[in-house]
Parts: sequence; structure tokens; C-alpha cells
Amino acid sequence: MTHRHHILARRCWIFDLDGTLTLPVHDFAAIRTALGMTETDPDILGFLASLPAAEATAKHARLIEIEYELAARTAAAPGAGRLLDRLLRRGVQIGILTRNTREIALHTLGLIGLKQYFRPDAVLGRDEAAPKPHPEGVAKLLDAWGSVPDEAVMVGDYLFDLQVGRAAGIATIHVDRSGTFRWPELADLAVANLEELAEGLTHAVPVPAS
Repeated sequence: MTHRHHILARRCWIFDLDGTLTLPVHDFAAIRTALGMTETDPDILGFLASLPAAEATAKHARLIEIEYELAARTAAAPGAGRLLDRLLRRGVQIGILTRNTREIALHTLGLIGLKQYFRPDAVLGRDEAAPKPHPEGVAKLLDAWGSVPDEAVMVGDYLFDLQVGRAAGIATIHVDRSGTFRWPELADLAVANLEELAEGLTHAVPVPAS
């Protein structure tokens, strides 16, 4: 079995949500500006965690407002339903690890027509586990599934998704519609879209449960 087919044959798939299962609508520079961040600030969640409690609460509320606004503007990425259909038909465990909240993630999945594919307890947001790239969320999903890192893969469009895969010791698939693939050292497999993954599953032999 080739390296590519071995990855695609794994029985546990963890997805990023925004920009991976959805079309990308997030303007992170605009979000940072709306939250009063400067260019030297860390990532958004890191910035909020550094604030005094009252200010953090207010800015978290504003972030949630922004996230709901963005959810209403997005759609499922081409090939997402086809890929998830094929995975479930193979008996694959699927979950989501997002830096969003679980509530907004489930809301988004409902809006884009993909909610039926995921058990709510397999959707982990920033309140269920330390935010990516911390590997806690991956470990929680694998534990719930009775699985191990060698059976799992992380699929995402951004650096944090690839870093969390590396930190957790699982395979990584970088989905990049631009085709620039900025972090080749962190990706075991790189594809332009989810349709390419769905097609690849046609030729991958499922790995039996251990």
C-alpha cells in the first residue's frame, strides 16, 4: 500500500470546520481589528486569554457575535458531503476539532447541511479541549473511539490543524484551494479540495480496527 493510500485508509478522521468543511469566509485581520488587537498580539484566543476577566468576557461575547455572523454567510465546501458519505459507509469514525465553540460549530453544520454526519459529542470546540494546536482535543476523540494515533488523521486548511496533528502523533492532510501549500514539512498529504480526497478513497483499502 502506498503512503497516500495508507493515510486515506485510516479509520479515524478528525476535521477542522471553518475553511475545511466550509467555504472560507473568515477575515481574521478584520476580526482582530474588531477585538482591538494589534499586529503584535498572539492569536485571537491567546489574546482573549491574556485579558482581565471583565474585558475578556466582553470580547468573547463580541467574538461569538462575529462567529454567528460568519456562519450565516458560509456554505459546505465542494465534495464535503461526498467525502463524509464515503467515510461513514466504510465505518470510519469522524469528528471535528475547532477553535470555535461547539454550539456555533453545530449551528454551522446545520446551516450547511452536514450536521447529520456528526455525533454532537464528536464535535469538540474551544470549551471542550485546549484550543489547537494543543493536542488535547485529538487525544479526547481517540480515547472516546478506543483508538490510537496510528489509526487517525487530521484534515485542515491552516497551520494550527497541521501542528495539532503533529503534536498528537497522527497523520495530517492539508487542504489548500490556492495550491500554495505553505507548510509542506507538516503535511503528510496535500490536496486542493475535498473532492480529491473523496476520489482517493475509492482506491484506499480500509484498515481493520485493532
